[in-house]
Amino acid sequence: MAMSIRAARALSRRQPWVSPRLPLCITAQLRRPGAIHQTFSTRAPLRNGTTAIPDVFPSMKEGPAASFLSTLQQPTKTPQTLTEKIVQRHSVGVAEGKILRSGDYVTLQPHKCMTHDNSWPVALKFMSIGATKINDPSQIVMTLDHDVQNKTEKNLKKYQQIEEFAQKQSVTFYPAGRGIGHQIMVEEGYAWPGTLAVASDSHSNMYGGIGCLGTPVVRTDAASIWATGKTWWQIPPVAKVTFTGVLPKGVTGKDVIVALAGLFNNDEVLNHAIEFTGSDETLRSISVDDRLAIANMTTEWGALTGLFPIDSVLHGWLRAKATDAAMYGSNASDYKDNHAAQFLHDRIDELFTSTGIVGEKTGHIYQPSLAADKGAVYAKQLFLDLSTLSPYVAGPNSVKVATPLPELEKQSIKINKAYLVSCTNSRASDIAAAAKVFKDAAAANGGQIPKIPSNVQFYIAAASIPEQRAAEEQGDWQTLLAAGAQPLPSGCGPCIGLGTGLLEPGEVGISASNRNFKGRMGSPDAKAYLASPEVVAASALSGTISGPGWYEAPANYTGVRRGEGDGIAEEERMMTIESLLERVIAQADDMIASVENPTAETQSTPEAAPTSATETEILPGFPEKIAGEIVFCDADNINTDGIYPGKYTYQDDVTREKMAEVCMENYDPSFGSVAKQGDILVSGFNFGCGSSREQAATAILAKGIPLVVAGSFGNIFSRNSINNALMGVEVPKLARRLREVFSSSSPASSQQQVQEPSQTQSARQDPLDALPTGVTAQPAQARQLTRRTGWTLEWDVRRSTVSVQEGPGGQKWSVQVGELPPNVQEIIALGGLESWVKKEIGGGA
Repeated sequence: MAMSIRAARALSRRQPWVSPRLPLCITAQLRRPGAIHQTFSTRAPLRNGTTAIPDVFPSMKEGPAASFLSTLQQPTKTPQTLTEKIVQRHSVGVAEGKILRSGDYVTLQPHKCMTHDNSWPVALKFMSIGATKINDPSQIVMTLDHDVQNKTEKNLKKYQQIEEFAQKQSVTFYPAGRGIGHQIMVEEGYAWPGTLAVASDSHSNMYGGIGCLGTPVVRTDAASIWATGKTWWQIPPVAKVTFTGVLPKGVTGKDVIVALAGLFNNDEVLNHAIEFTGSDETLRSISVDDRLAIANMTTEWGALTGLFPIDSVLHGWLRAKATDAAMYGSNASDYKDNHAAQFLHDRIDELFTSTGIVGEKTGHIYQPSLAADKGAVYAKQLFLDLSTLSPYVAGPNSVKVATPLPELEKQSIKINKAYLVSCTNSRASDIAAAAKVFKDAAAANGGQIPKIPSNVQFYIAAASIPEQRAAEEQGDWQTLLAAGAQPLPSGCGPCIGLGTGLLEPGEVGISASNRNFKGRMGSPDAKAYLASPEVVAASALSGTISGPGWYEAPANYTGVRRGEGDGIAEEERMMTIESLLERVIAQADDMIASVENPTAETQSTPEAAPTSATETEILPGFPEKIAGEIVFCDADNINTDGIYPGKYTYQDDVTREKMAEVCMENYDPSFGSVAKQGDILVSGFNFGCGSSREQAATAILAKGIPLVVAGSFGNIFSRNSINNALMGVEVPKLARRLREVFSSSSPASSQQQVQEPSQTQSARQDPLDALPTGVTAQPAQARQLTRRTGWTLEWDVRRSTVSVQEGPGGQKWSVQVGELPPNVQEIIALGGLESWVKKEIGGGA
């Protein structure tokens, strides 16, 4: 009887069950992920996406079945992911009854939009398009956080201009030294669970740690939001990452994301929205501060968002913040504090509903009002068993190199500098973890706080003033100062390569920040590692990369358990009608996708004129073809720091000539002398990953390069390219073919070639053991960072084909590529989105 009741409940939530052995005619009707989810039902669909409820025999409305049948009277809708639900709430102009899914283009109206030191460049764009008044001042937050140590007249003038503009526009403003913008968004309650917030910074993903869908926009998009309250977005494919087990002692959220980025390092989540999930027990082991660190660095993992569920852990955190606000209010006298206006118990009540159940240990149990639907379609699923995780370190100079701490400790890697800074890991809990390292050492040293060695410099900066005050109240800040740490003002500082304490040539640094790209934290000739606050502190104390000794590997440890799927062993899985149906649909989706999505190689064809039906309309004046010699930058993951050095990013008067001169210098100093005007730049995969700086696109244009071709692009770079009139096209086959001829080894990364630690290889699942896309083992010449190939490329925009001539007398081949539609042509032809918006405003006047 129990089984029949469980089956009945499953049926009430989902569509009627069908046999997993589907006839071919039924299977062929199933749709792929990204299309509207196909349901199995005989009920008539309604216009709003719900399904009509079938009638029943009158006799069945009475008796034991009556209560169950009443549940069938609840209309069922097309299931959505949490990401899709939040986007649905913040999209305008959506047709009535349309259910938004991955792949849909939407007009977004974000709940909040944050800009930082780039607020003045955004303001200049805003004014240049003819706008004078911010559409909704309550939507905008401005913070100064990046170059706060710079006291030059020029920088102070820019800061003054931003503050005066904010005051004139009645916009919320936080001055330099108050805190890092992302931390302010969280601690002041502007990033709110269940809403969508954007920022002109690549680490907006951090808001996902509190169930707020955060994603980056570029300066031009921010100007559009200021002027209209809206911008455009395409809902990315959504990946589900399931955590199992619980975090062991000595393992932190930083270790989780460093491991994810290093162990799943083949672009598994590139340009995806991530939804983290797990059992209640698992999620309870991940604090909100750990979630913020994980979500923050999903950017480095390649994702556009990193979203945690709205659950009991978040509920407790919100209640604590609201209670603090109710008791003490915003009583700070020396810094701006608005959190009491945001953290209200009544507002939290809207996020959760009481189940009426009171747990023996947990008290009242609440149900979130917003969560992913059962049966929601995900583009892919990965899992990580937290209980098998140990402390991890990323680097050197790459987030895709992840090594268990015990392996690095054996190498006795000496360090020169250590950093406890950034929006990733410099909250009060992080400072406490670092201070505990020294307190523990003091307990074995007669109570005397040990001093950092004279050959090591340890820099600390809190994420915000409130976080520093909290650390001071606990004595943790003072402990670090007593050990010899050097305090810096609250801000980005060394993380972005600005201010005091940058790495010098030949030095080695370890940081609790989020990014260790070559040259980002100082000299390109230095080495940078990333780790948790306690590992950074222990390394500063010992002078070598090391841990505090809090972690103990379990008996018979065989490595990290992770792979594709949800991580539940088949023998432990309870197969319900619901899960059987999901499996059938997924298998059918895979079958259809394999038939309908041929690989790039099968799409390659000899030169032939496509039929007129495949031709793209070309706007008057837009070139039908773009051609030039190929200059090959032989690396994957060339990031925006490599394309345009961070030290120039917040200098607003850099000339076009200077931009051309420094273009790609952090990747290859010889690029400027090798590449010439009119060349076509070709690179590997995930080109343009990293920060949201628009100069990564404009510097390439300043060099006179009109077209970039890559195996794949980072999403933020693609957006910047269109917005700034740089053309780009993805041709994976070309990247692979160039490597067959010109590379002497597997494709490198601008962040170093990824090597997986030996002790974790055995635990890896087969589906993830494949080499990265583009790997070829047919070298012919020694690899160069930048090479003139003698090959030529022609992009036929009308026919959406790319033709390659492999040098004089070499073979010639062509491949079909994505279309460049007329609306994008218009933006590029006008010189970018800014000019297009200006034209639209002028045309409507």
